[in-house]
Amino acid sequence: MKIKASLLLIATILLSSFTLFKDKKDLNIVFIGDSITYGAGLPDRDTQAPPVICANYLHAEAGFGKVDFSNQGHSGYTTLDWLPGTKAFIDAEAAAKAFGNQNAQLLFSIKIGTNDSAMHGTHGAPVSVDDYRTNLKIIIDQLLKDFPGSKVIIQHPIWYSPNTYNGSMYLQEGLTRLQTYIPAMDKLVADYKATNPKQVFVGDTKAFNYFKKNAETDLQHENGRQGVFFLHPNPKGAVALGEFWGKAIAKVVR
Repeated sequence: MKIKASLLLIATILLSSFTLFKDKKDLNIVFIGDSITYGAGLPDRDTQAPPVICANYLHAEAGFGKVDFSNQGHSGYTTLDWLPGTKAFIDAEAAAKAFGNQNAQLLFSIKIGTNDSAMHGTHGAPVSVDDYRTNLKIIIDQLLKDFPGSKVIIQHPIWYSPNTYNGSMYLQEGLTRLQTYIPAMDKLVADYKATNPKQVFVGDTKAFNYFKKNAETDLQHENGRQGVFFLHPNPKGAVALGEFWGKAIAKVVR
């Protein structure tokens, strides 16, 4: 009886392992974003940028197979720079078409809004919350039209210090405006549930408060026109952000 029980246990484990292997999902991810997505200021963005960390995290997670990605982050870009017809949008769609395994689940991870929130200095800034939502919807609508089987994940923005002022002026006004975008993102996703079920999702919601709490240790100390400010993740922060994105994406795909 003990031998039979042992054989049954082994068979169950092998069957579970086979099922897990068989059901592993391959992913193609296009990361649409700004300098934070790009990995600005990191010693080696090719290995340290949040999209790299995110892809590595997902690859190591049970249930996922090959994870290919394209980092389409552009420093200083707003939603206006990402509208259909712009070079950034065309390049992002070209990246989606260039993946070797076109049978993998295609995902667009979007994190834009930081530069929209600036007081001035970036394209179209300051972008009102209504215009931000409209622009984001135009971008997503076109992605869904061109890639009907894709999923879009909107990542919440991360915190920046209220004295942020580099080539563009953000300050407290910008930070306050950035936070008005968050409920607009969530409402947009809720609207898509009716028009495009199971295609558009809210991604990470935790990074904003995380970086607010851990700015000194996880964000770069940058010299600006109003002293040292915090905007871009350092290597430690990039790991944290990439894993926040990875956990959110894993939850959506599962």
